[in-house]
Amino acid sequence: MSASVIDVFEFCRHAEQRDGVLSGQDLPRLLEESADKNQVPTVSWSLQGGVNQYGHPQIAMQVSGKTTLVCQRCMKPLDYVFESAQMLVLAKSDAQADEIEALLDDESVDVIVGDKAMKIADLIEDEALLSLPSSPRHEICPDQNATAFLEEVKKPSPFDVLKGLKQ
Repeated sequence: MSASVIDVFEFCRHAEQRDGVLSGQDLPRLLEESADKNQVPTVSWSLQGGVNQYGHPQIAMQVSGKTTLVCQRCMKPLDYVFESAQMLVLAKSDAQADEIEALLDDESVDVIVGDKAMKIADLIEDEALLSLPSSPRHEICPDQNATAFLEEVKKPSPFDVLKGLKQ
């Protein structure tokens, strides 16, 4: 079995640990999200296998990296740094995953169906994609000067204008 493919159940049973760095070529869906195809995103990752208090296999996953997204306010490139830590509890079937979710009743833990041949890159890429914002924005867009932003904020409320007309 390749080092990039693991039996997640054995990985957890033996409390194995792996880490590494993946680039855009290994992460095609993340590369697709990137606004700058010349600046390939990279992702550092770490996986630690184990079992939870109920004896279910689990993987502690940490993912961090950088990619370029498109700001939804100014439509310019935005360098985005992401970091995520997630606990994955593994089930052997969808039915077992539903049972485990009901037992744990914990929104901070994801229950997924494991496989004896899971690609590490797929796990990492899924977590990286989930950590991206749905509507990325600069705090202050590069072309927008501060005074124009303040003037935009100070515009009177339409309700205040109506209130003035009423009097």
